[in-house]
Amino acid sequence: MAKERSRKALVELLQRPGNAACADCAAPDPDWASHSLGIFICLSCSGIHRSIPQVSKVKSVRLDEWDDAQVEFMASNGNNVAKAKYESKMPPFYYKPTYLDCQLLREQWIRAKYERKEFIHSEKQEPYSAGYREGFLWKRGRDNGQFLSRKFVLSEREGALKYFNKNDAKEPKAIMKIEHLNATFQPAKIGNPHGLQITYLKDNSTRNIFVYHEDGKEIVDWFNAIRAARFHYLQVAFPGASDSDLVPKLSRNYLKEGYMEKTGPKQTEGFKKRWFTMDDRRLMYFKDPLDAFARGEVFIGSKENSYKVLEGLPPSTQGNHWQHGITIVTPDRKFLFACETEDDQLEWINTFQKVISRPMLPQEYAVEAHFKHKP
Repeated sequence: MAKERSRKALVELLQRPGNAACADCAAPDPDWASHSLGIFICLSCSGIHRSIPQVSKVKSVRLDEWDDAQVEFMASNGNNVAKAKYESKMPPFYYKPTYLDCQLLREQWIRAKYERKEFIHSEKQEPYSAGYREGFLWKRGRDNGQFLSRKFVLSEREGALKYFNKNDAKEPKAIMKIEHLNATFQPAKIGNPHGLQITYLKDNSTRNIFVYHEDGKEIVDWFNAIRAARFHYLQVAFPGASDSDLVPKLSRNYLKEGYMEKTGPKQTEGFKKRWFTMDDRRLMYFKDPLDAFARGEVFIGSKENSYKVLEGLPPSTQGNHWQHGITIVTPDRKFLFACETEDDQLEWINTFQKVISRPMLPQEYAVEAHFKHKP
């Protein structure tokens, strides 16, 4: 009887504002709770909480036994109270992961909040908020695919992230301007749970580097340091903009990635299988997912500027092995692609539709003009 009463009380608490989504990743309908922190969490986050038992004690809302004191503690706390406490000094640039993000980001977010209390004590944010950071990361070699230790330096003052091929090298191997920098976690693609893909523009073409660090906190600190540097750069570049305007621009995950077949501009040569990445309005294609340089890039504008996506290929098309075609119409030419499955085709079409239905920003016209004048 007491068990049923406790369960009913906890289920009622889940209806309160803030408790209907996981306190850490915002997954809907959390079914677990930390009775030492007073929060409701999802199954996936509960596993991370179990790894820090000195901080968090976890129980199932519906399956475990609860005593009255524990239920009372949950009632007097809850997700909104915990957020006000544990996220009170969270800097706007710090990446707050959701249930769609990789395990590493979610684990380090939970540890930063409750174990290290980084957002209660600002001085603990030094590793990513100082404006300068240097250290060693394992970087994938462009030609042989081996990961080698390389020195990286991020300097907000210089507006750049640099890396050096030798520890004592005077000149960096690459200078990546903060203005054009992006970082996104790609554990599956890189084959390492801490794998980070960093991209930058060189001569208006995209360059990729793939890095990791054995220590999860270290690589997430690098990621947030890059976001902090971009935040401060954008604050200067757009002095009137609010934090909520700038934060979505700090780093971006790709809209979609995967294999398609493509043919060339004359559309007479055979279709070749390529790895495609949709990054904002740039559709890039690579021979291999871990290539440093794209083989080519296609700019995808908006429907107001005569861009559209069509299901299928022109009737005369030949040379495609995969049967599920997509045609992208731009003001200059048509691009033909083929997908292996109908599901792939629908996902790519939906992705392209979202991009095309979004009006172009003033700065995107300059990017489009560069693509039109590409040799």
